[in-house]
Amino acid sequence: MSTLNTGFWGATTATVDWCETNYEHLHYVCELFNSASSLAMVLAGVLGVSLHRRVLERRFLLAFAMVSVVGIGSIAFHATLLFQHQMLDELPMLYLALLMVYILVENRPERRFGNWFPLALLGYAVLSTYLSAFTRGRLQFFLFHASFALLEFFALARVYLIHRRSQDVKARRVFQLGVGAYALAIVLWLSDIQFCTTLNETLPAYGVPNPQFHAWWHVLVSCGFYALLMVIAHDRLRTLGQAPQLRFAAGVIPLVFVSPLGSARRNG
Repeated sequence: MSTLNTGFWGATTATVDWCETNYEHLHYVCELFNSASSLAMVLAGVLGVSLHRRVLERRFLLAFAMVSVVGIGSIAFHATLLFQHQMLDELPMLYLALLMVYILVENRPERRFGNWFPLALLGYAVLSTYLSAFTRGRLQFFLFHASFALLEFFALARVYLIHRRSQDVKARRVFQLGVGAYALAIVLWLSDIQFCTTLNETLPAYGVPNPQFHAWWHVLVSCGFYALLMVIAHDRLRTLGQAPQLRFAAGVIPLVFVSPLGSARRNG
């Protein structure tokens, strides 16, 4: 996007510049709204770990921790628009998506695919890392998003299958909330790219500020991912023979827990 002046971090070296005027508000932060909204990812990860550290397996706690890592990388990326900080955002996204694929495929009490499956995912991680980190320009943008989208939509399809077979009313509701937030986030992400001139030039000319769709993407995708991970965790606990339940902390934050009474009945 256009730059009002040269900020603290100098010329941008990232392969993408989002639809927010650079250094418009602060000399030390290139994209203020995109940087600040990335805190939503950090918060989603911290909440997931703190609320479920005694309930969920390490794979889920690692996934939540990775969400926070992505958020921290996103802050660094949008605050500077430097390529090395772009990698701090994009590569953790790839690794989180790979972890989600593993969680969704190896979802039985016993491992089904042995060592070859995690090794295949590792190979995908190495290849995707190379393609993302050692290419530039539009090619880099395409290769990263193609690598990530392949994993992302596979994972979303697997979560949809969990939703289809679930009979739990609250789990179905959380899925609907999560996929709705995620879908809206994707629409806003695409709109920010496709209609940037309208958002950042035409609307301000009529006195309407840029709605900062990419910043809203950060917030909505954080909420959507958190909710969908709750659906996956609920299904995983049920598969392990537990008696999982979903409820809303403070009326808005979904969390999964195991009923001791129900678990005892299952094991009895």
